[in-house]
Order: sequence, then C-alpha cells, then structure tokens
Amino acid sequence: MSKPWILVSPASRGIGHALARHLLRTTTAPVLATARTDLTGVRSSLLDSVSPPSSPSSSSRDDGASRRLHVVRLDVESESSVEAAAAEAARLFPPATHHLRLAFALPGVLRPEKSPRDVDYDAALRAFRVNALGPLMLMKWFGDMLPRRGVSLPLAREDTLFRDRSYASPCTVKEGEGEGEATQSGEADEPTHATWLTTTARVGSTTDNRLGGWYSYRSSKAAAASLTRTFDLHLAARSGGRALALGYHPGTVRTGLSREFWERVPADRLFSPEYAADRLLRVVRSRTTEHRGRCWDWKGEEVLP
Repeated sequence: MSKPWILVSPASRGIGHALARHLLRTTTAPVLATARTDLTGVRSSLLDSVSPPSSPSSSSRDDGASRRLHVVRLDVESESSVEAAAAEAARLFPPATHHLRLAFALPGVLRPEKSPRDVDYDAALRAFRVNALGPLMLMKWFGDMLPRRGVSLPLAREDTLFRDRSYASPCTVKEGEGEGEATQSGEADEPTHATWLTTTARVGSTTDNRLGGWYSYRSSKAAAASLTRTFDLHLAARSGGRALALGYHPGTVRTGLSREFWERVPADRLFSPEYAADRLLRVVRSRTTEHRGRCWDWKGEEVLP
C-alpha cells in the first residue's frame, strides 16, 4: 500500500501557516511545508504548542509532529528552487513507496488598482509570476508525485489519514452564518483520491465581476483557475479517479494580503487563518470526483468561471 504525504506551499504565514499546523494536529501523514527564508524559525512556529485534539497537554510534541514535519526552501518566483524542493520531496518520500495525497498551492500577492492608469507593469508582472506561474511551477515539479491509476490506495472505511473520521462529512454553511457556525450533513465517509488545491479567488470569476478594478489580481487569479482546470484534465487522463484538482476561494481572511480591506468586511465575514484552514479542509474532504476541475468557496458552493 502506497504511503501518503502532504504538501503545503507556502507555510510561512497566513492560511498556509495555519493549515500546516492544523494538518499536523489532525492527520497522521508527513507534512512538507515550504518557505522562502528562515526555515528554522518557520519550523519552530509550526510546531509551537501543536498536539492532536485528544492530547491532554496543548504543549505536548510527543505525538510525532516534529518527526512528521519537513520544512524546505521554495520560492515560486524561482523555478530552480521549486525543482530543488521537489527533488528533496522525492528523496524523503520515494514515489515507489509514497504518493502525494494532499497538495495545497497557496501563493498570492495583491496590489489593487481602480483603473488601468493605476497598473504598474512590474507589479502586475509579479502578480502573474506569483499567482499564476507560481501554482503552475508547483504543478510542473510536484504533480507527478500524485498517484497514478495503478497506485494502491486504501478503501474509504480503512483510511487512517485523518485522526477524526467524522471530519470528512460533507458540510454546508447557510446564508448568515459565519465563523464557528458551520454545519455538517451527509455520510461521514472519506474520498479515496488525492487532491491538488490551488487558491483562486471570487474576484477572478468573469461571471461574478460586477465591480471592476483590481486588474492584475483579477486576471492572475482567473489564470490560476484556468490552469487548475487544465491540470485536472491532465490528472483525469493520467490518474483517473485516483487524483483531482480543485480551485478554492477561502473568503476574506485576516492576513497581510487583505489587511488594507479589513475595515470594509463585516465581522462575520472576516475569518481568522485558523477558521479558514478548518473550512478549507472540510470542503476538500467533502469533494468527490464529480466536483473535480472546478472552483469552490469556503461554504462549499461553486464559484463560476
């Protein structure tokens, strides 16, 4: 049976940092976390007070989190660093015995523009390098580590990737509900496929674009959604039902990316990174192969292209 591992890139701050910590607490698989700099500091902050939900001590590290966590340097604006990180992943998790079960491609930068005159060429170019080419380079160098058709994966009832199996229940959030008010519905069973998730954004939806502005961010996130769909078609041919790709809109999260807009967002729609990480995993674990290639939001609702 092939052994699973997890990729979170980047994991140095924001959603990625909260997600990596969440995965160390709630899963049993090794986690490969990436950062551009200060690998020792990132590792220390990810392990700080990490313990599984059932642990009596919030400061305990004897659950194996330290052994399961690997932090490597990766800068999505440098293909050579992505290639080197992938080579390290292959060393740690040989493809002959391991498969990439969950991959979270989370790079993002934002420079809002109100009109075309506000667009700075270099800043816009960087938005595409990070928001679109960044995920594409991750797909290029890590995508082959997702399971192929012939890889032996556990049946849903036998899978032990997540400590809490009920966490796999499909979830919905009713209109008006916010942080801490998610509800669950459906059968508590886990899909037996690998998932590649790329963060897109609702503003990247052409269908949903009613306000205009944000030229570089909108277009680069639209590109990320298109790349995710294209990558999923590749996976469908290569892996069949063993692997799929999704786009994901996390909502407005209290991170440095959105700091300029916090005051404009209703309190129940400004999410902590920890809540955002929890919602992301709940949505991922409730998707099936019927949902592949599309973009989903934190409520589990589709974001149209």
